[in-house]
Parts: sequence; structure tokens; C-alpha cells
Amino acid sequence: MTDAATLREPRADGGAAGSPAINRSHMPFTLDEGVASRAAIGLIVLASDQTVEAEFRRLLDLPGVGLFESRILNANSITPETLKAMEAGLTQATSVILPGVPLDVVAYGCTSGAMVIGDDNVAARVREARPGIAVTTPMAAAIAALRALGAKRVALLTPYVDEINQAMRRHIEGHGLSVPVMGSFNEEEDPKVARIAPASIRAAAAELGRSELVDAVFVACTNLRVAEIVTDLEAEIGKPVTSSNHAMAWHCLRLGGVADALPQHGRLFTVSPA
Repeated sequence: MTDAATLREPRADGGAAGSPAINRSHMPFTLDEGVASRAAIGLIVLASDQTVEAEFRRLLDLPGVGLFESRILNANSITPETLKAMEAGLTQATSVILPGVPLDVVAYGCTSGAMVIGDDNVAARVREARPGIAVTTPMAAAIAALRALGAKRVALLTPYVDEINQAMRRHIEGHGLSVPVMGSFNEEEDPKVARIAPASIRAAAAELGRSELVDAVFVACTNLRVAEIVTDLEAEIGKPVTSSNHAMAWHCLRLGGVADALPQHGRLFTVSPA
């Protein structure tokens, strides 16, 4: 058993007791472009969101594409008032994503929040911390995605209460698309929305998407797990399908200059913005 006296004894190799045998400083190194050599994407995640990060990692799993996240406080209850309140925190949430390191895109991960706050206002708050940067939201990305897919008549599936659903329908129609078919889980609590099973989402989306009145399906809400079922759902109904996370991840890639075709993620990931 060693004691204090033994630890203080000089070593035979001349080093001080307890120091490494070899201790080199200023070892040579080179720099490369890092994990984001192709695109650096910032993502603002709701404090209550359990889904968007996992889906983004799945959809952005490409060499040289870096994903960097922060979180923003929000209420678990989804109402127009609680959604609007998030605007005040957007600049701070942006400012803590790799300060001083260039980003290509910042995405705000709240579909209903972006609709209530307004895409232009979201972009303005983000650019207070990151002047001139490309900004996207689930709503902006969904509109771009549906146009890129050539969709004109959209089936809308949401988890929201009717007040938000009707506002979302009007918002989409305000961009020149029609929403003749709608459905909702009518769940106000975000933690419960995160636990809605993909099988339930697929069944509901398929029911709406089979309608002859529509040519595409959009599933709204970043907390719904849709990315894993997109390709199977498209095969089932014979129409393109996208969601908040699915469309926003695609939009981030395209805004960041990454044009790779990724058919394993569905039809959307084979096209570019119109």
C-alpha cells in the first residue's frame, strides 16, 4: 500500500512522482471543415417537443450536414395566446446556437406558433441575432414543399383544437392552395400529442388522403411522429405526403445548398423548391 512519502519520491526516469512518463505539448494538428462542411443548420425546439430532434437527425443524416439546437420556453397547452408569447424568446434562443460560428439556416420548430406569430416576424426575431441568415418554419416549409410537389388540393391533419385548425386552413388557402379535407385529433396538451402512435397518424392520414378531393397530405405539428411512415403512406394512397418536420428538414437542406435526392425519405426529398 502506498503512503504519502512514497508518492513524493522521485521516479527512476527522472519525472516527478505522479506525472506521466511522456507529456508533449503543442502537438501538431491540421484543421478541416468540421461536421458541417456542407451545411450548418440551427434548430429552435420547443421546450415541450419530444419529436423534432429525432426526426431531424433521421432526415439530415448526411456527411457534412451539421444540426445544432437550442430550446425555447413554451406552455404545454396549445392556444393562440401561448403560441404568440413565444415570439419574445426567439432572438435569445437563436443567439445561443454556436455564437460566433457561421450558420446557413435557422429553423423555428413550431407549426402553429409560426402561423400565429407570422413567418415574417419569426424571421425578423431570428435575424436580430443572426443578420441576413436564411430562416424557415414548418408553415413556410410546408407551403414550399407542397408547391414543389405540384399539389393544389391538400388534406390537412392536425392534433389541434378547432380554432387553430381553422386558422391553419385559412393560412394555407391564403397561399393559393385549397384545403377541402381536414381532420384533427383535437388534443390540446403537447406532451400527449408527442405520444400519439404513428399507427394512429397513418390511419388518420390515409383516411383523409384517399379522398378524390385532394392530391397531397400535410400532417401539421412538430410533435407528431410522421417521418418514419411517409414512404409507406405514400405507397398506400398513391399521393405525396409531408409533415411539419419532414417539410422543414427538406427546406433546411435546400436553403443550405444541399440538393441531394433522398428517395428513402419520400417524394419530397427528390425535388427542389419551385
